[in-house]
Amino acid sequence: MSETASISLSIAGRYAQALFELAKEDGALMALESDADALGAVLTESPELAAMIASPVVNRDEQSAAMAAIAAQMGLSTLTQNTLALMAQKRRLFILPQLVQDLKARIAAEKGEVTAEVTSATVLTAGQRDALVATLKANFGKDIKLNTAVDESLIGGLIVKLGSSMIDTSVKAKLAALQNAMKEVG
Repeated sequence: MSETASISLSIAGRYAQALFELAKEDGALMALESDADALGAVLTESPELAAMIASPVVNRDEQSAAMAAIAAQMGLSTLTQNTLALMAQKRRLFILPQLVQDLKARIAAEKGEVTAEVTSATVLTAGQRDALVATLKANFGKDIKLNTAVDESLIGGLIVKLGSSMIDTSVKAKLAALQNAMKEVG
């Protein structure tokens, strides 16, 4: 990991810890979880916002005004709005993606949940999602939250990442293993 990334994670961790503890004291973890999900979604969907928070050209006041307008439009909690305002004034909005990830991890740990990153060849149906959650819960003994993505290059099957474990049942991986086995023979 680069030194810059490490510093960003450290800064994000401090903000996330403070925000998490304040929300926990106020009994507002559900609101914080909703805010983190909403911020994560808007950062993913809006490359303009991602560019604005990372831009050294946009000054503090412009960033602060833009984030205040976005937060109000999104209906974020007062605690989250105040944190975003502080981050804008301290020129720390560039760590917002790391902050969101850290908050989600802290909230999931508090709830006893584990997040599984699932990549599939096609969009999973509700029944497939439920079956996968039930299977993972039975194997890992914790509540499971799924983050899904689609990668058509997998051809079929799934890749499930849960903590330090990875389960790859994709056709692409099986074909690659078969290709390697055939190279060894011939």
